[in-house]
Amino acid sequence: MYLRILIFLVIYSFFIFPSKITFAEEFVMLKNSKVNVRYGPSFKYPIKYIYLKKNLPIKVIDKKENFRRIVDHKHNSGWIHTSQLKKSSSVILTKNQYIFSKPTKFSEPLAIAEKGKLILLKKCKNNWCETTNDNPSGWMIFENFWGKLPN
Repeated sequence: MYLRILIFLVIYSFFIFPSKITFAEEFVMLKNSKVNVRYGPSFKYPIKYIYLKKNLPIKVIDKKENFRRIVDHKHNSGWIHTSQLKKSSSVILTKNQYIFSKPTKFSEPLAIAEKGKLILLKKCKNNWCETTNDNPSGWMIFENFWGKLPN
């Protein structure tokens, strides 16, 4: 008798309080300079478009077997095989930002990184990150960007 009541309460609670499974915000970046994005989570689906930018940060919004549904900074979405993805250490700027010689606003500004620029990150502390870009490398305070800073 008690078992029936318990089962009834569990099933009833699922209908009254539906649970929603959410993923933590996960960012990855493209491993290669040519990556196919497909309409569905299989090689049987046709190619929707092709990315030609290595290290581009993208957000994972769904997972199915070895495929990830992604969305980029321009809100394009599709499915990519996991072999084409790697752990993220890049962001895209959403506003122009200064590159400094040291991780403080009182250090010498070296250059301005423009909106839309892909920035590769070496290490971060607080909101300051050391960039590994060639022209020039330095420190940036990250306030306006698309992506996720490494821990």
